[in-house]
Amino acid sequence: MAFRRLRTEAADAGMTTVEYAVGTLAAAAMAGALLVILTSKTVQDALIGVITRALK
Repeated sequence: MAFRRLRTEAADAGMTTVEYAVGTLAAAAMAGALLVILTSKTVQDALIGVITRALK
């Protein structure tokens, strides 16, 4: 009985690691996309315009 429980728990152990890996990759991809968007000239000009208007 203990061996069967151990096999069941061992089979599920890797699944959590895979889920974390996929979540980490998704977060890194989103961060990369956000970096590309925020460093574009158009978005930077828009943000500077908003900040400049807010400070006036």
